[in-house]
Amino acid sequence: MNKKRSMMAISAILALATLPPLAILAQDDEPPEMGFFVTSVGLGDGGNLGGLAGADAHCQALATAAGAGNRSWAAYLSTQGAGAVNARDRIGEGPWANANGLIMATSVESLHYDNSNFNWTHALDENGNQFASRIDGDPDFTEHDILTGTQIDGSAFPVGQDQTCNNWTSNDEGSARVGHGDRYSFTTPGSPWNSSHGTPGCTQENLVSVGGAGLLYCFATD
Repeated sequence: MNKKRSMMAISAILALATLPPLAILAQDDEPPEMGFFVTSVGLGDGGNLGGLAGADAHCQALATAAGAGNRSWAAYLSTQGAGAVNARDRIGEGPWANANGLIMATSVESLHYDNSNFNWTHALDENGNQFASRIDGDPDFTEHDILTGTQIDGSAFPVGQDQTCNNWTSNDEGSARVGHGDRYSFTTPGSPWNSSHGTPGCTQENLVSVGGAGLLYCFATD
């Protein structure tokens, strides 16, 4: 009996030895849970998101519909003025993976200073769809702006010119700072994902006119 067991153990070891290393790892490792996505749709009311609470609720609802409602989600948005909030302070500590399990950033620091995975290929929505649609096989970047209200280091803008559509309550006057989710323009690695330019106003039409639709970045905070 002992001899039989020994032979079976040897056979099992030999069988594993014939598998490539990645195949062996794949038997035990599962891709990380989604912790980041670009919203597939906006709220449709320009820069009026119902404040940070309304934006967070939008992230949570989309995540829930995609089967990731077990996590707590927050929108990557800053506010200005008294009690200003930094987007970088409200999204957890990471790491964050997209819907395909690709790690987008390992920490808040890497998110803002080593963010090469933020581009049109990997910035997926909650359903795992690519950021850019395709026309005749080529990516279409007509819609690429993401609302952030944030400086490039993830912090809030100082008091002065409105960069947050009155802290995400205006669908009329003001402006919103946006990032480029595709990072397809300018030089490598592309225009900033979180702070590229302001919008000419806060109406839905204003957002659309410069390449937006009121989309958000959503991060799992847990």
